[in-house]
Amino acid sequence: MSHPKLSINQATIKYANLADALSATVAGGVEAIGLWREPVTEVGLATAAEMLTDSGLRFTTHCRGGFFTLPDGPARTQALDDNRRAIEETATLAAAGAEGSTSILVLVAGGLPEGSRDIIGARERVRDAIGELVPDAAAAGVTLAIEPLHPMYATDRCVVSTLGQALDIASDFDPAVVGATVDTFHIFWDPQVLDQIARAGREGRIATYQVCDWKTPLAADVLLSRHYMGDGVIDFGSLTRAVVDAGYTGDIEVEIFNEEVWATDPVEVVRRTAAAFEDVVVPHL
Repeated sequence: MSHPKLSINQATIKYANLADALSATVAGGVEAIGLWREPVTEVGLATAAEMLTDSGLRFTTHCRGGFFTLPDGPARTQALDDNRRAIEETATLAAAGAEGSTSILVLVAGGLPEGSRDIIGARERVRDAIGELVPDAAAAGVTLAIEPLHPMYATDRCVVSTLGQALDIASDFDPAVVGATVDTFHIFWDPQVLDQIARAGREGRIATYQVCDWKTPLAADVLLSRHYMGDGVIDFGSLTRAVVDAGYTGDIEVEIFNEEVWATDPVEVVRRTAAAFEDVVVPHL
């Protein structure tokens, strides 16, 4: 069996359908999984929930909601409605998972609308959108986990680039309903990262901790530049100890976007992920 806190984020085995992702995770001795909406949609929510229950795995997060930096209009309304569906999915899957499952929807804010240079205004629209979703999330028992992404994604994917920015947005809302995703790939570079992790702990807002490594040179598609822990330059000791010292006791997801990893048999990926987790992360828990 792998370490009991390890969870496989389904993105790490992206090309596996839901059935194969669940079976590979179980075969690797891992006790938990974070799911993505697309594979769940392929089989339907009810069927996905049954499959998750049958697997015996804990459910850790649902990826992803967000992408609501658009100005007022039909497209923004459609995005908010889609996030409400994602909240419902999260609650359903968390209820279907094994004991200890968590009802967390990861939010990626979205980039600059086409033709816009107003990144500050875009962040404010993120705050406004979350405010509209909070009643739905609270009613469903779901925590919205704002995920800051590395600044290289600021214009096309996520105008929230630091943990501090995510916490500033979350500060308007109940910590039980709005928290933050702490992802090593996206925040390791931030000179304030340790202070902001401590702040997140004080404010009770660390919803999930995700890990993978950063290695240069980056892939031509920088989205696919995530690596197994230990293969790159991230100091998992300082970051993991900071998260633990901040009071986080939940599962830890490994989320890797990498074409070479995706092309590998999912069972082997889970095995290598568990081994890297044991070697690089576990010593600091």
